Amino acid sequence: MTEFDYVIVGGGSAGCVLANRLTEDSNVNVCLLETGPADKTPLIHVPAMFAFLPETEYSYQYDTTPQKEFNEVTVTEGASNAVDSLGSSHSMPQSYQENRRGYQPRGRTLGGSSSVNGMVYIRGHKWDYDHWASLGNEGWSYDEVLPYFIKSEHNEAIQDEYHGKDGPLNVAELRHDNPFSRYFVEAGSKIYPENNDFNGSEQEGVGLYQVTQKNGKRCSAAVGYLNPIKDRKNLTILTDTIVDKVVFENLKAVSVKCKTKNLANEIFARKEVLLCGGAFGSPTILMRSGIGNESFLQSKGIDCLVNLKGVGENLQDHIDYITSHKVDSWELFGKPVKSLKFTLRAPFELIKYILASKGMWSSNLAEGGAFIKSDESLEVPDLQLHFTVAMVEDHGRADIWGNGFSCHVCLLRPKSVGTVKVASKDPDDDPIIDPNYLSHEDDMKVLIKGYKKMMEIMNTEPLKQFNNVRNPININDDKAIESAIRTRSDTIYHPVGTCKMGSDEMAVVDSNLRVKGVSGLRVIDASIMPTLIGGNTNAPAIMIAEKAADLIKNNAT
Repeated sequence: MTEFDYVIVGGGSAGCVLANRLTEDSNVNVCLLETGPADKTPLIHVPAMFAFLPETEYSYQYDTTPQKEFNEVTVTEGASNAVDSLGSSHSMPQSYQENRRGYQPRGRTLGGSSSVNGMVYIRGHKWDYDHWASLGNEGWSYDEVLPYFIKSEHNEAIQDEYHGKDGPLNVAELRHDNPFSRYFVEAGSKIYPENNDFNGSEQEGVGLYQVTQKNGKRCSAAVGYLNPIKDRKNLTILTDTIVDKVVFENLKAVSVKCKTKNLANEIFARKEVLLCGGAFGSPTILMRSGIGNESFLQSKGIDCLVNLKGVGENLQDHIDYITSHKVDSWELFGKPVKSLKFTLRAPFELIKYILASKGMWSSNLAEGGAFIKSDESLEVPDLQLHFTVAMVEDHGRADIWGNGFSCHVCLLRPKSVGTVKVASKDPDDDPIIDPNYLSHEDDMKVLIKGYKKMMEIMNTEPLKQFNNVRNPININDDKAIESAIRTRSDTIYHPVGTCKMGSDEMAVVDSNLRVKGVSGLRVIDASIMPTLIGGNTNAPAIMIAEKAADLIKNNAT
């Protein structure tokens, strides 16, 4: 029997934080379980190479269900035999129409999505956390969570009351000075205020993002929190471990059933099991463990232990639309071979990176950003822009010749809400993910406004001269913009909310992140967010784990 004080399920951002903070006490022993392999590939650590990560073993490659508000597409699948008029048999591809599916890549390695993301350091708006507190979540107001953001951070460039300088997560300025990112800020600042710190006193404005990097390399949660302490004697790390379910005795979590390198295993927890599987992993583990909507669990042949209807509900995500502009420039990224200038420049930039950790390979690609309002009467920004020094379409999977830049506009607080569910009792089966994008009519209205505001910046000098748009739309035709959004919009990788914190009947955890109806079990990751925050979600996930570590150490009751 293998027994620990705490078993952490998921070696992503939150899991790495907990492994570090809980093992600070040498009298406590911890086991960290991660589905994927260790984070050893240079595709993770050389920043710009993250563009090549999604379709590797270091990433889940989930698809959503067909989204009813997306356009229809033709799907070709398999083949069938058809006989012609002469009696000859021919293999014919089968095709059918269905609504377009979204793509949901997630990190599958130590560091989780912080090892495969765009490294943008954003916390969200003060309003978001005060809103959580107003919903009855004590201890989660902005003033109460700010100390945990500060505790987690070492900011190389900014030193004030909003930023930390001693934390494990290194935050830095970009080490690549791309003129097109400066053009974006120059154009945007003719319309909106320039902002040099989106995480300071004001979020609104246009500027360059700070990134989670150190010395030009990615600083994931694994790099910042786990690697410096992975040799602690009271920490055991098991990679390549697929978790099946949590086992209970008298409604107390006592162990985790899993497979390590395909060998059955059971890890026991003397004190608590801590689920850190993210917005898709944590609710599906709960469901397989018998915690969830009773009628749904029974339909999958799972005995219901606790009828907790909110498990897997309340899925919220940032829906995003991208405009791409083809520009023949040495300064912009393109796909190897498909872009002559990038192909010729890339080896020289790699030498620069190896010698000085600077240049194009240190870029996070999404270098420029903005937080703006779709309507000036709003209290806080409801739109976010990411300016990218490459043409990015279909999550980088589209084969595009040449090079150029892109700009994303995403809806920060969508009203559309979806679900995630298990497909079966088998932990190897992908979850059923339905974000229900654009199902609330207000989301489309705001995104149309967002597209127009984004293009206003794109059509302002010095960006205006680069107007070779790959998918041009008449900016005065709302129906055309709506059609483009239904055809090409998708996630910008911020799913949250499926084990939401709260006190209502759909809440899954309380304000101490304990799962309702059982003991010895908490959920600690972005799935506990009751509402989606206004910005990228990695820094908030780390904050949640920092706060949870203190709750656990203080044995909150």
